Amino acid sequence: MSGRPMLYYLNGRGRMESIRWLLTVAEVDFDEVYLTSRDQYLKLLSDGALMFQQVPMVEIDGMKLVQTKAILNYIAEKYNLHGKDIKDRVMINMYSEGAMDLMEMIMKLPLSADKKAALETIESKAKERYLPVFEKALTGPIYLVGGKLSCADVQLLECTLMLEEKFPGILAGFPSVKSFQGRMRMIPAISRFLQPGSKRKPQPDEKLLKTAMEVFNITLPLP
Repeated sequence: MSGRPMLYYLNGRGRMESIRWLLTVAEVDFDEVYLTSRDQYLKLLSDGALMFQQVPMVEIDGMKLVQTKAILNYIAEKYNLHGKDIKDRVMINMYSEGAMDLMEMIMKLPLSADKKAALETIESKAKERYLPVFEKALTGPIYLVGGKLSCADVQLLECTLMLEEKFPGILAGFPSVKSFQGRMRMIPAISRFLQPGSKRKPQPDEKLLKTAMEVFNITLPLP
C-alpha cells in the first residue's frame, strides 16, 4: 500500500469534495475507493471502519478518519492551512462553517421535492446572509484570515464555484469575492484541479443519485 491517503466515498462530490479540494491545495496525492454497491458499504461497517456508520472516510497516517469537519481540520493542521494561532483558527472555522452551510444546501438539491423553491431559498440566503460577510472580509485583504491561505479560502472558492453553476452572475454584486476567486484560480494546484481530467467531480446526476440510494438504502421522500 502506498503512503498516499485513501478516500472512501461515492464517485461524486458530496461531502468528500471539500476533502479532495483541501488535499489538492496542500499538493497531496491521494487514491480513492468508490462505493458502488451496498455490499461494499456493509463490509466497511462490519470491519468497524466507520465510527458513526457513515462516510466519507479517509485513511491517512495510519488512521481511519470519519466526520467531514474532523477530516478537514486534520488536513488543515497537518499542512499549515489552519492559521497561526487560536484566534486565527476560530475565525477560519467560522468562515469555513458559513461556506459549508451554503454548499450543504446545494448538495441536498437532488433530494428536494420542490427544487425550484429550494433554488430560490439558496440564492436568497447566499445574497443576503453569506456573500455579504465574505465580501466585507475580502475588501482589502487577499485572504480571509491573517493574510495567509487557509482552508477557509479553499472552501469559499469551492462554494462560489458551486453557486455560479446554479446561478451564473451571482457574484456580480460582490466584486471582492469575484476578485478573490480569480486570484485563487491562479494558484497552480487549483488551476490543475479545475482542468478536465482532474480528480474534481462533476455536478451530481441521476446516475449518482441512484447509486447513492442503493449503497445507503435511501428511500424518497426523506422524512
